[in-house]
Amino acid sequence: MTTTAPPAPPAEHDPSLARKGLKLGAIGLISSIVIAIASTAPAYSLTSALGSVVGEVGTKAPVAMLIAFVPMLFISYAYKALNNVDPDCGTSFTWVARAFGRRTGWITGWVIVIADIIVMANLAEIAGSYTFQLFGAYGLADSTGWTTLAGCLWILLMTLIAWIGIELSARTQVVLLSLELLILAIFAVTALAKVYSGHAGTLAIHPSLSWFNPFGGGMSFSTLSAGFLAAVFIYWGWDSAVAANEETTHSHITPGRAAVISTVVLLVTYVLVTVAAQSYAGVGSTGIGLTSDAAGTDALSGIGQAALGTFGFKLLVLAILSSSAASAQTTILPTARTTLSMAAYKALPKVFGDVHRRFQTPTVSTWAMGLLSIAFYAVMVYVKDGGLLNDMILALGLQIAFYYGLTGFASAWYFRRELTTNARSLWLKGILPVVGGVVLFASFFYSAYQFWTPSTDDGDVQWLGVGGKFWLGIGAMVLGVPIMIVWNLFNAAYFKGGTMVGPDRLVSKAEPAAPASATAPA
Repeated sequence: MTTTAPPAPPAEHDPSLARKGLKLGAIGLISSIVIAIASTAPAYSLTSALGSVVGEVGTKAPVAMLIAFVPMLFISYAYKALNNVDPDCGTSFTWVARAFGRRTGWITGWVIVIADIIVMANLAEIAGSYTFQLFGAYGLADSTGWTTLAGCLWILLMTLIAWIGIELSARTQVVLLSLELLILAIFAVTALAKVYSGHAGTLAIHPSLSWFNPFGGGMSFSTLSAGFLAAVFIYWGWDSAVAANEETTHSHITPGRAAVISTVVLLVTYVLVTVAAQSYAGVGSTGIGLTSDAAGTDALSGIGQAALGTFGFKLLVLAILSSSAASAQTTILPTARTTLSMAAYKALPKVFGDVHRRFQTPTVSTWAMGLLSIAFYAVMVYVKDGGLLNDMILALGLQIAFYYGLTGFASAWYFRRELTTNARSLWLKGILPVVGGVVLFASFFYSAYQFWTPSTDDGDVQWLGVGGKFWLGIGAMVLGVPIMIVWNLFNAAYFKGGTMVGPDRLVSKAEPAAPASATAPA
């Protein structure tokens, strides 16, 4: 008679996940998908970046959405594979630190945090403006002071919800996201129906297969790269589902599955809305919203008002408002968990690891993220001018490409010893993540080179002769280096490698487990 070791406990009850004090098994697959999509904020992202994409690539915007989707899907497989063996809420910070060293991991964590703080300024501005637009107070919506105040209040409210508990956060997101996707679908169907029925006006153009051809049309590699970077920003955020892995049922499986599913849902949404908006408004100097000068402008609301009428426009405003508010909350949520994980491994001061005893959510990390976002937003309001919104989107594209790309490479390095065991592992843990990483890093380096010199044709903000996009993108990343050095001087435990429990080459769940000990654990 052969005896076997007892089955492993369910992932949500894995004792190794309890070390940070988060609430285990609080959300399921549907909530995880909702958090991923809501964090990406489809309506807000389209409002903020569609003009930038069209401003760079013209009628090729749909294919830019498709091209940006490919590396996002490939990187989502890297997240899925890595989460399967190490469901740590630090995600890319933890995985990159294990794969490529503690300092590279620390910088990865810094880039995640700084990107989230930068985007919060944009989210707050959109939320503040659209709050007043929803009630017809257009004068207040145009007021910098009132919009800033409303934006800061939205950040405080979303910080409070994120702090009270992830279950409340998930329930809030279900309502906001359902409303958002329904209204976007109504807009797309209505706009296309008017185009084909001849009621869209003289600027309308019928969809063409040439829109999905990345070649021709006078589009250069430079413009395609910039358009791709803006489109990458639109897809950013689905990894929030993985950041909540320790609080998800079946934490080894569910978050990664949610990440992959959410990227496909986003692809369908973005291509449909982009084609509809472009068809209705046309592209060119006489278009309603998608013009040659569209970069950095709200390209969607003008088209929505023309296509849907006054009542329909109110619905679109509501979708954009709910999208930006939802994304603000789901931006705070993963960032707080990144800094919580960094504190748990002594990569940040211990206080960032404090978890509320009742809510079982990060306390200092959550509120620090909210308050720092308000402070950064205030600075941006003080210094901004017409080109800053576009600068922020493209700068964020650099930071996203950096840490997503590193995660793809980390996957291949983690699983290097099992890539030849079967075709599935080779493709999903090795080839596809590496291809995604190479594409993102190529765009990162090429765009950084382009952004060094201020553009003369898109109102590029510049400081000391260097483009604003470079300062916000690369400059903010480099700022983390001296901060890391200072922390290393005060507390070197993390950098010496002794605080991260576990091997630096993780073992796949598919690999045979070590023989069970004859002695039961105490």
